[in-house]
Amino acid sequence: MADKPHMNLIFIGHVDHGKSTTVGRLLFESGAITDRDIQRFKELTQQFNRPTFEFAFVMDSLKEERERGITIDIAHKEFQTAKYYFTIIDAPGHRDFVKNMITGTSQADAAVLVVSSEEGIKPQTREHAILINVFGVPQVIVGINKMDVSKYGQAKYDALKAEVTTLLKSLGFKVDKIPFIPYSAQMGGNVKTKPPEMSWYNGPTLLEALDQLVVPEKPVNKPLRMPVQDVANVPGHGAIPVGRVETGIMKIGDAIIVMPSGAKTEVKSIEMHHQQLQQAEPGDNVGISMKGSIDKKDIKRGDVIGPAASPPTVAAEFTANLIVLHHQNVIARGYTPVFHIHTSQVACTIVDILEKKSGGTSEKNPETLKTGDVAIVKIKPTKPIVVEKFSEFPQLGRFAVRDMGETVGAGVIIDVVAKK
Repeated sequence: MADKPHMNLIFIGHVDHGKSTTVGRLLFESGAITDRDIQRFKELTQQFNRPTFEFAFVMDSLKEERERGITIDIAHKEFQTAKYYFTIIDAPGHRDFVKNMITGTSQADAAVLVVSSEEGIKPQTREHAILINVFGVPQVIVGINKMDVSKYGQAKYDALKAEVTTLLKSLGFKVDKIPFIPYSAQMGGNVKTKPPEMSWYNGPTLLEALDQLVVPEKPVNKPLRMPVQDVANVPGHGAIPVGRVETGIMKIGDAIIVMPSGAKTEVKSIEMHHQQLQQAEPGDNVGISMKGSIDKKDIKRGDVIGPAASPPTVAAEFTANLIVLHHQNVIARGYTPVFHIHTSQVACTIVDILEKKSGGTSEKNPETLKTGDVAIVKIKPTKPIVVEKFSEFPQLGRFAVRDMGETVGAGVIIDVVAKK
């Protein structure tokens, strides 16, 4: 697999517009799952009186499935096209989708925005589009799904393409670079092969559009940043931090520092999938052993490893661009929810609201924020946390805000005041 260039793909869009079915169909058409798997899902969907759901079943652990204790032993999230090897970040429909999209250990290289030809633009269509724009997902494909329900009509496609184009333009997307693909995930038309019913369409199929994406360059020239996902304690080796190298290169012998504790050490060995490496690059998930013994209390999940010469930034406070996604009432100064930033979770206080944009109007120093607002806010962490400017280290500069068991907001960090 690894001989093909690798890309991370995310599927977004309103609930029930067919994200799961699209993913299931892509996995099937690209050979990641077989006819036999699909047959098995067909039988399950019959049991649940959910005919035509077999492709969605591939990705969704549906509620009934959990209730009936049926486990579907398939968790493929990877598939190959002629040109690339794709990993799907987070199954669509996942409840914590937004949080995982932001703090997920990998950033999406591209997004497929799925819009139903029957329902058109819905609140989540807009919300997900705002998110991928704020988080700087560099490439977007718009999939206009359920063309079979719309009798494969060109008028429906043209009208919806115009609407989505207007929406994306208003959010700042460069729409001339975005392909709009009419398809049917359920019937398979225009996913891999072009159906006669859509002879009016002369663009790429969904799989062809995926092959037209470009692989982003790895940020190897930036200083090393490796957020710690986990710390294993191996007898004789001490603490072994595990994490994904986000930027820079880590080599054996490098002098490193762990922040916020400030503990300094040297890289003794680097391991990935039980193999010893001489160096690790962005995207590599590695475990490292360190010279000397770093005290367990000096390294934990959420810490960030960097070069001793260019330590990760510990924030006294930071300024951010915040989108309020769902809040039951209003947000005012003093509000202290939990911020999920890379692998870290820390309660932070919104100490100031500098500006908000609400449905096209802008207001300085507003008292409160509500669902749908986009604002510039000042934030003070309740305990030491490593964050970086989004413009410099995007992977350490975006966050999700969680409260009351849901993602209430998301944002990116514009500026950081470093802790003295």
